[in-house]
Formats: sequence, C-alpha cells, structure tokens
Amino acid sequence: MRKILFLTALFCVPLFSASNDDPVGKDFVVTAVRTTSPIEIDGLLNEEVWHNGNSITRFTQRDPNEGRQASEKSEVRVAYDDQALYVSAKLYDSCPDSIEARLGRRDSYDSADLFGFFVDPYYDKRSGYYFGLSAGGTFLDGVLMNDDWDDESWDGVWDGRARVTDDGWIVEIRVPFSQLRFKEQSEYVWGINFRRDIPRRNEEDYLVYTPKNGSGFVSRFPKLVGLKDIHPANNIEILPYVRAKGEFTHPDKEDPFNDGSRYLPGMGVDLKYGISSNLTLNATVNPDFGQVEVDPAVVNLSDVETFFDEKRPFFVEGSSIFDFGSGGATNQWGFNWSGPDFFYSRRLGRAPQGTSSLPDYDFINIPEGTEILGAAKITGKLGKDWNIGAIHGITAREYADLEKNGRKFTEEIEPLTHYSVLRVQREINEGYRGIGIISTGAIRDFKDKRLKNEVNSKALAFGLDGWTFLDKNRTWVITGWGGMSHIEGNKTRITDLQKESQHYFQRPDAKVTSLDTNATKLQGFAARLLVNKQKGNVIFNSAIGVIDPGFDVRDVGFMWRTNVINAHIGGGYKWTKPGKISRYTELIGALFQTRDFDGNTTWQGIFGLFSTQFLNYYSFEMVTAYDPMTYNIYGTRGGPIMVNKPGFEIDLELQSDDRKPWVFELDFNSYVHSTGEYDRGTDFEIQWKALDNLSVSLNPGIEWTKDYSQWIDDFEDVTATKTYGKRYVFANLDYTEVSSSIRLNWTFTPKLSLQLYMQPLIASAKFTKYKYLDRPKSYAFNEFGEGSSTLQIEDETIFADADGDGPAPELEWEKRDFNEKSLRGNAVLRWEYLPGSTLYFVWTQTRSRSDQTGNFEFGRSVDRLLDTQADNIFMIKMTYWLNF
Repeated sequence: MRKILFLTALFCVPLFSASNDDPVGKDFVVTAVRTTSPIEIDGLLNEEVWHNGNSITRFTQRDPNEGRQASEKSEVRVAYDDQALYVSAKLYDSCPDSIEARLGRRDSYDSADLFGFFVDPYYDKRSGYYFGLSAGGTFLDGVLMNDDWDDESWDGVWDGRARVTDDGWIVEIRVPFSQLRFKEQSEYVWGINFRRDIPRRNEEDYLVYTPKNGSGFVSRFPKLVGLKDIHPANNIEILPYVRAKGEFTHPDKEDPFNDGSRYLPGMGVDLKYGISSNLTLNATVNPDFGQVEVDPAVVNLSDVETFFDEKRPFFVEGSSIFDFGSGGATNQWGFNWSGPDFFYSRRLGRAPQGTSSLPDYDFINIPEGTEILGAAKITGKLGKDWNIGAIHGITAREYADLEKNGRKFTEEIEPLTHYSVLRVQREINEGYRGIGIISTGAIRDFKDKRLKNEVNSKALAFGLDGWTFLDKNRTWVITGWGGMSHIEGNKTRITDLQKESQHYFQRPDAKVTSLDTNATKLQGFAARLLVNKQKGNVIFNSAIGVIDPGFDVRDVGFMWRTNVINAHIGGGYKWTKPGKISRYTELIGALFQTRDFDGNTTWQGIFGLFSTQFLNYYSFEMVTAYDPMTYNIYGTRGGPIMVNKPGFEIDLELQSDDRKPWVFELDFNSYVHSTGEYDRGTDFEIQWKALDNLSVSLNPGIEWTKDYSQWIDDFEDVTATKTYGKRYVFANLDYTEVSSSIRLNWTFTPKLSLQLYMQPLIASAKFTKYKYLDRPKSYAFNEFGEGSSTLQIEDETIFADADGDGPAPELEWEKRDFNEKSLRGNAVLRWEYLPGSTLYFVWTQTRSRSDQTGNFEFGRSVDRLLDTQADNIFMIKMTYWLNF
C-alpha cells in the first residue's frame, strides 16, 4: 500500500509552483468575523460564517524552497462569538490519497499533514499560544515565549476536528476565551499566524515565516482585527481527582512495615481562577504528583547529582514564565558552562533529606517523596509590559518508621518547609529590551534538632536579568544576568555544606577559599553576559560567566559546580539555500576556557561543528574538540589539584528522513585522553510507523569507559606530607553499560491512547590497580603492591599499606566492583472521556539485581534479571474538569 501511494504521489501535480512575488507584508491584516449562529465543531464547514469572502489564501514555503509560494492551496478563516475564537481551514490537495493522516498522542508530531495557528492575545510580539490538528486528529498545543521559543507542556481545554475529503482535508477549531489571557479593551488587536505541513514534500508553509538566516517569530505576526465586545473570562476551573494505588513488592520477610502489598487511596483538587483579565491563580490541595512516565535508570559514579526533567502537571504548566537569564538571545551557547537554575521544581516533594544520621535500625520505612500539603501559583501580566509568576508551597513534616530488636519508633527525616518563588519581568518597546528579577526561598521548621545538622535552616536567592538589542534591525543582542545566594544553618551544617562537591572549601592548596568551621552562613554570587548575532548567514556568539565558590541555590534550584570563570568566543556560517548536495549546511568554530578563582585553568579547548541536511532529507552532524592539558580541582574530591591530560573528542550523528515509515538515527561519540583512557558510546534508534495510529521505537546503546583515576576514598596519613597528610586513593576502572529504551504508542482515537515504555539496563564496573596520588598538580600515582607498598584482598575487603612495615598506617576499604541489572517499564492507558477530564490506568513494573562482580556477562545478566522477582504498582486515577 505504501508503494502504491508513493508512486501515485510522483504523478500528483502541485496546484502552485511559481515563485512568490507577493509575500505577505508587515501591514497585512487578518479579520475575524463575528458569528450570529452557533458553530458545530464537526469538520464540515456548513455554517454561514465559513462561506464569506474573508479568507486567507497566501501561504509561503519555509521548507523546502524558502520564499516560494505554497505548493497547495489553503483557505483559512477566523470567526468568534462571545465565548470563543474559531478557526477553519480548507486545505486543498492535488493528491488526497497521499495525505498522511497519522494519529498520535497529544503533542506528538509523527510527520503527518498538519494545520496550526498561532495567536498573540497580548500583542506584545514576544509571547502567545499555538493550537494545531493533524489530518488524523492529533491535538497539539503549547505556549510561545522569547519571540522564537515554544513550550508544548501547556495543555489547554479546547475542541477541534479534522476530516479528510475528496479534494484535501478540513480543520475546524474552537478555543474558548477562558483558555487565553488578554487585557480587556473595547476593540482588540492581536497577532496571528498560520502553518500548514505537507510531509510527503517535507513542506512547511506559513502566512509569515522566520527566514532560516533570521530570527523573530511572534514579532512578525500579522494583525488580527475585528474582535469587539468580548471579555476575558474570570472563570473558575476545578479539577478534583481520586486515585486508587496498589504496590506489590518483595521486601524482607521479617520487615514489620511491609508485607509485600500496600493499598494507597488518595484524593485532592486543583483549582484555576482568573483573578483578572491578566492574572491566573493555580492552587492545589493534596496534589497527586504520580508520574505517568518513570525516570530513566542511571548509574552515577560522579560526585554531582543527576538532573531529571519535571513531569508533574502542576509545575509543568506555565513553567516558561520562570525561565531566568535566557531572554532576548535565541542562542545560549555554553562550553563547559553549567549555569545554575534558580528554580528546579522537583525540589518540592523530593525524597526526605535527613536520613544519614538516623540511629541504628534493623528495618526502616521511608516515604518516597515529601508530601506537598498545598501549593499555589500566580502567573500573568500586570499592565502592558510586566510578566509575573509566583509560587508558594508547603511540604509536610515527614517521619521514618524504624524497628530495632523488635522495638518500633519514629524519627523526623524532613522538616516542615515553606518554598517560595517570585519572577517578574518587564518587556520594553515590544521586546527591544527587557529587565527582570527572580527571588526564591526555603524556610524550615525543625522539631528534631538532629535535622539541623543535615538540612539548611534557611536558603534565599535573588537574581536580576535583562537584555537589549544593539540595532534597529535586532541583529545584535546582549543578554545577561547576575544573582546572589544566602544560606543559614548551624555550624555543623554549614561546615558540611562547605565540604560538599559543589564547593570543596577543604581543599588544602586552595588560595581564595578555606574551610570555616565556625560559619553559620554561606553566601555567594554568580553572573553571565552573552552577545549573540541573531540574523544573517554569519554566526557569532560569545559569553563570559562567573560562579563564586560560595554560591548555592540547590534548596530551591539546581547547580553542578561553583568556583568557575568561563568564557568562549565562536562563530561560523550557515548556507540556507539548497545546493547540488545539501539543503542546509552549518559550520561553527569556537575557543573556550574555564578557570577557577585561584587562576588555575580547569578546561580549555578548540571546538568545531559541521552539520548538513542532504537533498534526500538525511542529515549528518560532526562535532570535534581538542582539549590541552589543564588542572582538575574536583578529582580528589576536596584534596589537592590534579592534572587533566590532553584529550580529543569526536561525535557523529546520522539521521534518516523522518517522513518514512522506517526512521533511524545512529550516534557515535568518543573522548580519548593522551594516556589511553577513553569514554566511548554508540546508540542506534529506529522507529517503525507500523500504522497511521501505531508506532514502535527501539533505542539500544552501549557505553565503554576506561579510567585510570577513578576515585575510591581518602585516608588520614601523617606520612603523606606531599599530599597534606592524606592518601588520596584511586583505581583503574573498566566500565561497560548496555541499555535500551523501547516505546510503543498506540492511539485509538484523539482521546484514547495506550503507551508502553521499557528500559532494560546492564552495567558492570571492574576496579583494578589501586593507587594513590603522588603529588599535587600532577597525574602521577604510586600503585599499591609495587616496591615496598603492599596490597591484600580478603573476601570483599582490600588492605593496603604505602610503605609495608614503615610508619604509614594500613588502609582499608571495601571492594567496589559491581554488576547492576534493572528492567523498568510502565503501561499507561489514557482516556479523555470529557474535555479536560481524564481517566488513567497505569501499571509500573521494576526488576533490579546487584552482584559484587565486575565482569560483564550479557547472557548471564539477562538470565539473572529475568529470574528476579518483579515489583508491581497498579494505579487508577480519574480527574473531572469543572468550569464555572
């Protein structure tokens, strides 16, 4: 069938092929017509309002032939009544049998014929909404921000219908004004734009498009006029939920807290209220933040935390308003720059923190996450130019149930905490420049004083950001931000905080920082300034950023490192017109360097990127980098400086034409040091669009690491005078990881879908050649067991002595070899039985096993994993949307 359709498409003659000599000008106006009779959203267009002469027909290609007239005719009309905005589109097709009417889950785009419209109700020329339908009926929606960016996480409550006909296909959309935010006026001017995709030609058509060598999308929208006597809805939306959850696991048979089955009913409510035409209040009581998709399994051998994406609806919706430091510029390059996030919403409801100092126990029962008693969020605009967002949340005081020698007792493991986030931003002269602030806070109340040694008592942060364009054409922009943090706690807590991997104040050879065991506060600053060229074929981007050693926003935000002074300068060229080989090509080069506050160069190098899309719509990308010798201030985890040996990186990516039933992507990456150490990996993703409503994807991958300086531990040793009275012990590491993600998306109707996800993972690590650092600012080690030193392994314990019978103490640590196996997956049946009301059936299964062997034995690991008993979680959740 596919071949027949493909051959038929070869003989389909486009209705339009001439050059577009009359593109839509900036004075083009779209007129909305008020309807006096009801409009039924059925995709038939038999209402009178759809037969007026007020249609939009002039569409222009952005792809594949930028600037040419669309190959097929489209007729689009806009209407409205007191409650909603309506858009209809009659999308003619000279070969209707070739229309790709794929049906996927919401917000998924699987190379289907598509129509969408964009609207800027505030007419600030920087933000807005988009709504779209595929020919198969897939709903797409989201928000627009920063003129060029979009975010699909917002899900509005609206209606639409797509219908394939003998001469093309039809779209009819109804968006209630309650889903849009706009300032009340007697007569309105909004921005509007339209898009049509014809995937068999890889064609994207717009009313107005952003050139490939340009920037700015919302700011180019034509005016939408004709809207009169409508009012922003100060409506109330209430979304109560009920949940039934059962956990069937395999705990220790003696565990008094869990016999293997738990039943966890729950209920709560979310509320949305239009405070005014510009402001919306979201509130939640006892929210259910159960995730539909499980977090990926990760083996983390580093000294920093793993970042996970947010998936909880209350925080995802409207999250873009809390973005900080990225306004203005369309490209935010970063070379070894791990800038902080002032707000990381997964801090609310995270796992309890105060578990490391619990008394001895035989069995323990700890909640997976901290209960969120309630949270409220206000988002919107004040006046014409001010954007505002605020979040307040209170998390519960949490306790652990413990049992020791038959005696049960409880211990507090998380204090009562109030979290707050305030974001305010002003856009000036239609986004020509902007300025904003962000403020975050976490304040805790302790009952158990023990927790004061483990958790910060108070954490505050404040930031200022902004941007300005340097010319009238908005080609050059400067964007930047600066911020401060302030943390309070007792002496024990602040001492431990200074020692954590983000700070390492205990480093013996540091000059700017030193450990202060009497401190009850930690403060710091951070800032970054970036210049970007937004338009034209020539590319330029440069930035400088600093993160003070005492800066820390992790109570409410996220960050990896401090003690950073980072800069880069880069440029390149992009060829945006199709040639004899490629449709688009980009070539970029850059120089970068990172220093610490002592002046040590901790990273530097030369970067190159080549990217192209061929005429057959395959794409290829190659990234290379060379890094000369630098210093490593983190390798000894609070000890003296080491050396980073020179290294070379190459990453390759090849991707096929995503219009086809079979789509693949092949990735290879390799980083090789001059010592012979390396990190290598390759993965292959293949997607099969089996049916118009069924797709399967498989993404297997393998990683190899050979590291001659894998951290083990540090030990007090007064004879180690060259390394300041400590032995810093390392080992050779051979690490192998094989994993895959398997997905199945089966969409029965636009409102009913089944999603299956599975992630098997096998990882092994073998530690050999135990050694200790010989001296600072070197990559020189002394291996235990050579010369006068000794090394002895007894069962799972390792004994080592740097000088045998000499004065150095004998060191002892446990073997670190491991073989981890896990299989994680879930199945989600989602049914939107009424607009905004959803019923979920969820099944999550986890299998995991760990062995103290570093040998990678794929077949044996698979067998042992399949023999492992599975933990199962079953959940039914129902929400019901009420609108007043």
